[in-house]
Amino acid sequence: MSYRCTKLAIVLLALCGPGAATADSLNMPGSAPTTSQPRSTIDIRLPVKGMSMELVSSEFGRPLEKIAPVGKPPITRWIFRNYTVYFEYGYVVHAVLN
Repeated sequence: MSYRCTKLAIVLLALCGPGAATADSLNMPGSAPTTSQPRSTIDIRLPVKGMSMELVSSEFGRPLEKIAPVGKPPITRWIFRNYTVYFEYGYVVHAVLN
C-alpha cells in the first residue's frame, strides 16, 4: 500500500472513530422505559385510541377543561388533572401525560 493510501486510511479512520456517529433518543408516553429512565411508581391509566367521547366520560369522568375543536379535521382537547386527551371527530387519537 502506498504512502498516499495509508494517509487517506488514517484520515478516514479519524473521521469515523468514536463519537462520529451519534443519535438522539425520543421517548414517547406509553413506551417502555429504557435502562436510563427509572420506571414511575405511579401508573396512570389513559384513554386509548378509538374511544368515543362518551366512553371517555363514563370511564374517566368529567375533564377539568374542554377546549373547543380547532382545524380541519377538528381536534378537540380535554384536559384532566394528570393527562390531556386529543379527539378527532369525537374519537381519541392521542392521550399524553401533562
